[in-house]
Parts: sequence; structure tokens; C-alpha cells
Amino acid sequence: MPAAPAISLLICAYNRASFVAAAIGSVLRQTRRDFELLVWDDGSTDDTLEVARRAAGGDPRVRVIAGPHAGFTASINAAAKHLWAPYFGWVDSDDAILPTALAETAALLDADPNLGMVYTDYLTMDEGGRVMGQGTRTKIPYSCDRLLIDFMTFHFRLMRRSAFDAVGGVDETLEEAQDYDLCLKLSETTPIAHLAKPLYLYRVHANSISGASRLRQIMCSKEAIARALVRRGMDREYDIDVEIVGRFRLVRRKEPT
Repeated sequence: MPAAPAISLLICAYNRASFVAAAIGSVLRQTRRDFELLVWDDGSTDDTLEVARRAAGGDPRVRVIAGPHAGFTASINAAAKHLWAPYFGWVDSDDAILPTALAETAALLDADPNLGMVYTDYLTMDEGGRVMGQGTRTKIPYSCDRLLIDFMTFHFRLMRRSAFDAVGGVDETLEEAQDYDLCLKLSETTPIAHLAKPLYLYRVHANSISGASRLRQIMCSKEAIARALVRRGMDREYDIDVEIVGRFRLVRRKEPT
């Protein structure tokens, strides 16, 4: 009988037929093999579900579940109920992890039972998967206080399942910035470590975030910070000031044809 997995990984996908196979493949290429992977299809209207099943390739560590369309946050909580390993993390369905991501992050959790979460540096890639360079968010040194204004705990994150459950999972009242809110809560309840090595591939593409979604993300991040201020007893001393910066450039008109 196979041993119980030490790591639960989750991929929640909605209309990501173009990218989900790459995300799944990156998990299956991990050097640390004692994991389970759940691919949760959030009611996709394209071929995401079929692509995911083919990409799983019959690997017994992979399950693909078709859920109703409920949104990213609700999908994470629903899918997490099907996972039980001591360590838990997720990979966005249009991203990927490098082959040693699980081995190197889990090693830190293995070595320190007090540690609740490990996060890594990341690389950005374009729509076709070409690496463009190292991401900048994680270059900011981690601190619980600095996290209030800078989301440096970006990708990849592996956490103890007990720590995730202790803060109630992800907050389904937030339409965006759920992972930021989760990291703020974890920073208040458990030690967090930064593994300064790029082990996550973050894909930038036309459909990754729209202007309207970006604005929602900013406002939901503001709400996450406001809630953190209340939890930390800082709301009487501090308000949140949000600056949304617009950039403009001139382009030469094309001559009419």
C-alpha cells in the first residue's frame, strides 16, 4: 500500500485550456515524489477539463474533479476539503513550478516544526513560456509589519495545512487578493521563511488580469490591509492611503490607408 503523501498541491482552473497542461506537467516533474495533486475545474466552458485529464496521464497521484463555477476563492476552500497532507500549497493554472520547488521548500518545513510557511523567489515568463527575468516583489525583505504595504510573500508558497486551517482558509468575501489576505493572517500566527531562490514561473499574458480586475485587486488588497489593522489593534492609529498611478505616452498616428 503506498505511503500517505506528505504534500498536497492544488491547481484551480477556469478556462485555462491553453496553460493547464504545463502547470500539471511541472508538478509531475518534481524531484520530491511524495505528493498528491488535485486539479479542480471551476466549471470551465472550454476544454480545460479534458486537457487536464490528458495531462494527468493516469498518474495515481493526480485527481481531476469537475466542480460548479464558484470563483477562485470558493474553489480553493472546496478543493482543500479533498486534501489531507501535512503540507499544502497551490500552483495557479497558468503558471508552473521548477523541478526542485517541493523538495527545497518542504525541506525547510521538515527542519523546523515551528515554521508555518515557506515562500520562494519567482521568474516571470511570457504567454509562450519564455522566461523574461526574475520577479521583483520577493526582493523586499520579509517582515510581518512590512507585509502590510508590500506583498513580498508572492510565489511559490508551501505551508503547513494546520496553519492554513487555523486561519480559516481563504476568505470568500474577497473577490481578489485572497492570497495576500491569507499571508497577512499567517504572518500574525506563525513564523514565515523566505527561500531566496526562483522556483516559480509566473506567466504574464493578455488574459491574466484586466484593467477592471486590477482595480478590484487593489481595492480588495486595501480591504485585506484594513482587516489586518483591526486584528493587530492598529486601526485607531493608522488609515490606509491608496495611490493609483496612471502612465501615459504619445504614439504617432497611422496614416489613413
